[in-house]
Amino acid sequence: MADITRYPFARHLRSTPTTHVIHHRGGKVAHSGTGQAFWFRPLSATLSELPVDDRELPLLLHARTADFVDVTVQATVTFRIEDPELAATRVDFSLDPATGRWRSAPLQQIAGLLTETAQQHVLDVLAGMPLRDVLVTGVTLTRERITAGLLADSRLAQTGLALVDARVVAVRPDPDVEKALGTPTREQLQTEADRATAERRALAVERERAISENELQNKIALAQREEQLVAQKGANQRRSVEDAAAADAIRTTAEAEREERLAQARAAARRLQGEADAGAEAARMAAIAGTPPEVLLTLALREFAGQLPNVGTLVLTPDVVTGALAKLVQP
Repeated sequence: MADITRYPFARHLRSTPTTHVIHHRGGKVAHSGTGQAFWFRPLSATLSELPVDDRELPLLLHARTADFVDVTVQATVTFRIEDPELAATRVDFSLDPATGRWRSAPLQQIAGLLTETAQQHVLDVLAGMPLRDVLVTGVTLTRERITAGLLADSRLAQTGLALVDARVVAVRPDPDVEKALGTPTREQLQTEADRATAERRALAVERERAISENELQNKIALAQREEQLVAQKGANQRRSVEDAAAADAIRTTAEAEREERLAQARAAARRLQGEADAGAEAARMAAIAGTPPEVLLTLALREFAGQLPNVGTLVLTPDVVTGALAKLVQP
């Protein structure tokens, strides 16, 4: 919107670089261009302001496919006013000199023109296609058709408009139809998910079985090794007992042989001692064979005295001595 400053008998207009202002005075063009600033008299001036920047127009178009299904096309058209002076003669862009506002709604008129033109091209391209083809290739086809149709439209060129770009965001049917179309896909995906879940569970069961078998094999191997260990312990104990028995037998045999040798040595010693004692006794008897009885008595008394215990005091009466002597002298 132009900035209009009011003064007595005159007014001043200042526009922006993105707007084209046309000033007619007396039916002739006094000023025309972007970024204009000039004085004018409100009673003799006619002002028009046209935006020359790129404008985006959102479109929501409806069409029916070959199988009689309503679809909605969501698109955006970018346009600009390429020839402002021509557009000012076809669309009312006149300003109120007092407020600087448009007297009508020119952009709405241009939007209606673009919408109706794009609607016609969308209807042409979608009317001969079934719904499934529309959902697959509809975005590309409608974008290409809208772009080509608007570029070739003579009415837009005669109005001074130029198409910059056309974009189609989506082509969608009614929510119920879209949901129904998605049901087979969802069912298929659910079936695949169920199959994957079943396969995952089967794999888990197989892994559990393998783990159980592995644990069982480990237990069997452990039991076998324990059996081998018990057998080895028994063999070790048996060998220990046999070794101990053999050692005891060797020790007993050695002790028996030592006792036998000791007994033989003792017997030999006793035999030698007896022989020595017998020899000594024979020699003694031979020595005393011619000895008188009195001497023999004396020797006997001496030997007898050596065999008696220690006697502190001995009292001999005449009867005792007489009896003893009588026994000694008896033949």
